[in-house]
Amino acid sequence: MDWRLFATQMATMARDLLAQESLDATLERITASAVELVEGCDAAGILVLHDRRVRTLAATEQVVVDSDRLQERAGEGPCFDAARRAGGRRLFRIADFAAEAARWPVYLSYADGLGLGSMMGFLLFTEDEDLGALDMYSRARGAFGEASETAGWMLASHAAVAFSSARTDAQMREALATRHTIGEAMGILMGRHGLTEEQAFDVLRTYSQEKNVKLRQVAERVCSTGGTDG
Repeated sequence: MDWRLFATQMATMARDLLAQESLDATLERITASAVELVEGCDAAGILVLHDRRVRTLAATEQVVVDSDRLQERAGEGPCFDAARRAGGRRLFRIADFAAEAARWPVYLSYADGLGLGSMMGFLLFTEDEDLGALDMYSRARGAFGEASETAGWMLASHAAVAFSSARTDAQMREALATRHTIGEAMGILMGRHGLTEEQAFDVLRTYSQEKNVKLRQVAERVCSTGGTDG
């Protein structure tokens, strides 16, 4: 591998990641970069684990989704284990599916039909949180060696920072939008029913709790219909 060229490509990718306009776009750029920059990588995706439920983000091919579902069903696998820091590890590599039956026997017995030969799973993490695992797959056996592992780890490190930043930005945008919508709904209730600001908010909150509907959804209903029962 030409590490000088790779370093230049990584620097370009890092700037590109921070320039993306949404969380989805950032994640799609991460997985596309894995295919472009890591030697041997044919497909990539991000596995997010909630308890033992798996969600696949920005998969470049359907086989990534299929593999993640198999890992969820089996309760094991390199990316599944990376996402939950199994054994304290942040990286798992299958150099050859045929040679790893003892480590993940259930998953690999299912995965035999996916046409995959090797794979890697990298934990995406910052100092504050674990975000998921970056999956990289190859159809060839023995596709990922030490150089691929090093390149993948470097990419995953940049990706984790970009992922965390994009998610924080998305959460802030959502919070601002929610606050604006709730404020607009309160203004409608105050003007229509002669309520104080506190009373208008209580109307929204009470309806939200009684109907088990998110507060923003209640506010959106008021904005579109003029009341909670519209």
